[in-house]
Amino acid sequence: MAKVKKAFFCKNCGFEAPKWLGRCPSCGEWNTFTEEIIARESGSVAANAAGPLPAAKPQRVGDIRESEHRRIDVGNGEVNRVLGGGMVPGSLILVGGEPGIGKSTLSLQIALAANGLKTLYVSGEESAEQIKMRAGRIGIGNDECLIYPETLLENIVRQIGEHRPDLVVIDSIQTIYTDLLDSSAGSVSQIRECAATLLKYAKSTGTSIFIIGHITKDGSIAGPKILEHIVDVVLQFEGDSNNIYRILRGIKNRFGATFEIGVFEMLDSGLRSVDNPSEILLTHYEEPLSGIAVGASADGVRPYLIEVQALVSGAAYGTPQRSTTGYDTKRMNMLLAVLEKRVGFKLAQKDVFLNIAGGLKV
Repeated sequence: MAKVKKAFFCKNCGFEAPKWLGRCPSCGEWNTFTEEIIARESGSVAANAAGPLPAAKPQRVGDIRESEHRRIDVGNGEVNRVLGGGMVPGSLILVGGEPGIGKSTLSLQIALAANGLKTLYVSGEESAEQIKMRAGRIGIGNDECLIYPETLLENIVRQIGEHRPDLVVIDSIQTIYTDLLDSSAGSVSQIRECAATLLKYAKSTGTSIFIIGHITKDGSIAGPKILEHIVDVVLQFEGDSNNIYRILRGIKNRFGATFEIGVFEMLDSGLRSVDNPSEILLTHYEEPLSGIAVGASADGVRPYLIEVQALVSGAAYGTPQRSTTGYDTKRMNMLLAVLEKRVGFKLAQKDVFLNIAGGLKV
């Protein structure tokens, strides 16, 4: 019997260490190391489900035939925009965001509204009855969408191999686990192994897979950093959960640009696409108020107007406060230094507050 290998992983960033450490040398967090048992068996889950894969051979660059990637319409104009014109077959897409911001709602809308695609919605957090209630609230019907509440990766891959869907939604990767590892679901090793297995299956069969991922308290996607390296596309949901507007931003995209954004409005019937973001980003454009300026910005090929709200007042304490929302604080300090040095504004003893309206980050 092979010797059991143990290692310590940081729950915040996924850093691996041979022994327990009080402070993570990678992210600087305290008391985040947990011991996990790493035990691998021969064989792969994806290979067992998809059958024996053909062995690849080295080829010259000039001999490689370039196949045209056919973009698939996911039934949502804003998601198609962020993806670069549609979904590429065999791609692995990761969607992250705050709890309650609408990740599951958007994924279910894509699964139900996929044009002529056979979809499989795998839920590890909700029952089939809960998903049925949300589908009835969204009001989109698709007889080709299959609902499968399961958390074991072997059973999920077996069902994917049996039904052969065009699109698979995994909700979420932190709840999926494999029997090849002894650690619990959501651990660093489980997330890494499950994501790698799904990647092998997607590339070998041409099945597109949407993965929903949790985030940490600082806003980054939970789990090891290798999760973001494995997937083809990383989408981040931004916005306040108390606000009705959501922004979908592309962080990584191997098939398109990353500067496109999608704007949504959260309603009782799901997420509605907003074609003109300026209508939600401008709040006081008809009132002549001081401290408000309107500027034009562009993400991708779509320009939009943003409203900048600023307040400068005398510092009540010895050290002035500098606070920003939706803007880089260090860049604002640099601009204030330029204004004081070149223009003559006396801002050294002033409190400065800057806000970008609508929850947008520029």
